[in-house]
Amino acid sequence: MQRTSNTRQGHRQWSRSMRRLGVGALLLGAAGVATGCAALGRASFKEPDVQLRQFTITGLGLTGGSIDVVLSVYNPNGYKLDALKMTYQVDVDSIKLGEGALDGRFVVPQNDSSLVRLPVRFTYAGLGAAGRALIQSGTVNYRVRGDFTVGTPLGDFTRPYDRRGRYSSVAGNGK
Repeated sequence: MQRTSNTRQGHRQWSRSMRRLGVGALLLGAAGVATGCAALGRASFKEPDVQLRQFTITGLGLTGGSIDVVLSVYNPNGYKLDALKMTYQVDVDSIKLGEGALDGRFVVPQNDSSLVRLPVRFTYAGLGAAGRALIQSGTVNYRVRGDFTVGTPLGDFTRPYDRRGRYSSVAGNGK
């Protein structure tokens, strides 16, 4: 009788150990799958395309002023991008016009574009360069750069962007 009790007790301990081992293996496997999915998600994430569409002077002061810059953000992915944050710097030719951060959320639908308005504070040195180029040729070279954080079904991604182009006052948009 003593021997049977010891056998049952040993079997119960072995059973508990196997359950713990099974749960541990399951958790380890789930962590591996999650890590693999995150890596696959990062690999399949396509960077949005950012282009300058227009800018409007909204205020003037003694040392500078403010403008609203409108960007077109195109999402080449097959799912919507939920933008959580965006930082930006706008340069005209090689002169810094202004910079800022947009903390408001915006959504860019799958395989579609959204317009994003960015308030930019500028100095007259930057605006002067843009004004001279627009008066002389009707166009100005620009650069918009920064980073953005988007929420996707595959996780949150923070990525830099850097777009150069030419803005035409005649056509009213960037290329």
